[in-house]
Amino acid sequence: TLSHTKIKDEIFLAVALVGLGMTIGSLLTRYKAKYKVPKVWKESQGKSAFSSTNRPTAGATFTKPLPRGKHALQLYSLGTPNGVKVTTLLEELILIYGPAVEYDAFLINIYQGDQFSSGFVKANPNSKIPVLVHYENGVEPPKITRVFETSAIMLYLCEKFDTKHVFLPAVGDPLRAECLSWLMFTHGSAPYLGGGFGHFFSYAEEKIPYAINRYSMETKRQLDVLDKHLSPSGAGAPYLCGAKLTIADFACWAWYGSLVLGRLYTGSDQFLQVKDYLHVLLWAKRLDARKGVRRGRKVNRSWGESHMKLLERHSVSDLEALEKQEESLTKPE
Repeated sequence: TLSHTKIKDEIFLAVALVGLGMTIGSLLTRYKAKYKVPKVWKESQGKSAFSSTNRPTAGATFTKPLPRGKHALQLYSLGTPNGVKVTTLLEELILIYGPAVEYDAFLINIYQGDQFSSGFVKANPNSKIPVLVHYENGVEPPKITRVFETSAIMLYLCEKFDTKHVFLPAVGDPLRAECLSWLMFTHGSAPYLGGGFGHFFSYAEEKIPYAINRYSMETKRQLDVLDKHLSPSGAGAPYLCGAKLTIADFACWAWYGSLVLGRLYTGSDQFLQVKDYLHVLLWAKRLDARKGVRRGRKVNRSWGESHMKLLERHSVSDLEALEKQEESLTKPE
């Protein structure tokens, strides 16, 4: 129990704070009881963008098969950074190897819970996008391979189709270990950027200073790792593996490139002062100018300008049509 003196001191402080312009709401927040951790956790839904789909159990919630297009490769995804990792690689591979890497891409709306359909869960028990299903042609009996987790998908695609080792160094090549190390850097670090910083900065129903500060610090540390590595005196530059562009760049660019280019979380570029990471910015712009990367950004994207989004992709002609639309918008009258 608070002493009379303590209560009096708190009242005087409250009056002073209101006099200095603190709102009653802010004042109440100051005195709100702190969360006490129970001995046993109980589910309690919040009010963030993902509250309706968050749950502590796995498995399907409704029965619905996945759609299937005409190509051997079927991608089920959304144009978030994790989805863009895979679509940029696919579009880059198509520019080199042609129709052999053609694919169908179907949109999975994670905000509406599409990832909990019976068909999606069969392809990925973890109910996360993206997932790839490969119906291999000319194999008897027909071989169907599912691949989930972005790094696994990217490695699978390169091992199957990148026969010239353009984006994945061959086994025995010293660069292979470097490429895999940076690929896994993104796989292990990006959750701190997305699920940590991004969630508490953009999506959480209440702004928690500790959480925002904690993940801002870690995100800036990661940017500094990349900036030092990509500098002329670092081991990288112009790409993560030096002169060779690899899948590590595509994976990393989807998250950290989008962040420094101001496309990830509204206001985060200013908040994190991304302009300070000059070498990351130069690297991000270098990749952003690539045709395959620009195409990959548009696939399964359901927001933004019409020429920058393609809900479903079934042929390279779908993207060519968007490019013509974009050209018409930039032509002088």
